[in-house]
Amino acid sequence: MADSAAAPRDSLARDRLHREVANEPLTADAERRRLAGAYRRVRADSLALAERLSAEDMVVQSMPDASPTKWHLGHTTWFFETVVLSSHAAGYGVFDPGYAYLFNSYYESLGPRHPRPSRGMLTRPGVAEVLRYRDHVDAAMSRFFERAGDETFQAAAPLIELGLNHEQQHQELILTDLLHAFGLNPTDPAYAPDAPAPPPVADPAPGGWIEHPGGLVDIGHDGTGFAFDNEGPRHKVWLEPFRLGVRPVTNADWLAFMADGGYARPEFWLSDGWAAVHAEEWLAPMHWEERDGAWWQFGLTGLRPVDPDAPVAHVSYYEADAFAAWAGARLPTEAEWEVVAATLPPIGNTQGTGLFRPTPPSRPGGAVEPVQMFGDVWEWTQSAYGAYPGFRPAPGAVGEYNGKFMCGQYVLRGGACTTPDGHVRATYRNFFYPHQRWQVAGLRLACDAA
Repeated sequence: MADSAAAPRDSLARDRLHREVANEPLTADAERRRLAGAYRRVRADSLALAERLSAEDMVVQSMPDASPTKWHLGHTTWFFETVVLSSHAAGYGVFDPGYAYLFNSYYESLGPRHPRPSRGMLTRPGVAEVLRYRDHVDAAMSRFFERAGDETFQAAAPLIELGLNHEQQHQELILTDLLHAFGLNPTDPAYAPDAPAPPPVADPAPGGWIEHPGGLVDIGHDGTGFAFDNEGPRHKVWLEPFRLGVRPVTNADWLAFMADGGYARPEFWLSDGWAAVHAEEWLAPMHWEERDGAWWQFGLTGLRPVDPDAPVAHVSYYEADAFAAWAGARLPTEAEWEVVAATLPPIGNTQGTGLFRPTPPSRPGGAVEPVQMFGDVWEWTQSAYGAYPGFRPAPGAVGEYNGKFMCGQYVLRGGACTTPDGHVRATYRNFFYPHQRWQVAGLRLACDAA
């Protein structure tokens, strides 16, 4: 992926980056223009993802964990209407009072909501009406950027920034939720059948380890630029010396695990994972199927032969942990992952490449250094998702964004081929339940240095 794909897109963004490095804030007018431009881009990116879809594609819900594309477009619009406009834009009139019930996700403090498993039952409002809703809110936001007083705008600016990053999260969910739905279709429909082939890899990255001496390290966001609340506070962690895999685990690695009876050998599995294997009848990663003795993988670009050199994707935490045990290794902690990733630019195979699938890793210049830590596949860590020392949820509805989910889930790092460009960083903490595998999730091995 070219560096420009994840670089700041305009002069205002570059100016903000330079000022942040120098701890110099943007002027109020420049910050207003920056946010207005970012708002237009992010909102347009969501519609661009939907352009490939029919109205029928946009209303289907394939499981309780997923949501229809139409709902994602409505929910992200509701967020700006409710959190920004209704609270900060004098005289704003809501588009439809009933949308507060239909498009609220999990914000208890903002009132009751439609049950998540039944979002696919909502044939009304239709797609066209939801798009009109977006136009209504976008027009009101445009007026807000132009007319809001400085004090009002400064109060709303952090909420706008949060809303933009929130919408980027839903852009990724649009793709992964749709992939799950398409995966249930026996005709194997492709979201992006015209996606380009990955560039040829002349020198694939070998297996092997990156050595780290451990010690007392700082992890967590340092307060420069945007971060979600769960990325901080920055704090110290003691690490014993460890090794981190040069590359993610590949499909070839996973095929070897399968050939050695990995899904049938209980000694590698956590108890709950072994129960899931039997209950769900797992024999391979999600979206894999065997045809005439060969394995195929269904993805956003359609049904293709499994690429042995690409990172394995769509595996649960249970599967990742079992593979690590089979390999005589373990999953990294999120602190181990972060201290290595923090030395690298957060650039990789994300949405902007247009590939829409994990690609084989290459070894830059023959150097032994970690590859694909950003993009391609989210990487499971062994760290339970919890609060950092000193974490306090913000007051009000935004305090419900992350903190109340800090139980029973595991942290993933690094982003995937479905993640919007520029949306990942070394401190970013994604999180899912250990049985879930519809996300583009893989793994990277670690082990103790001793």
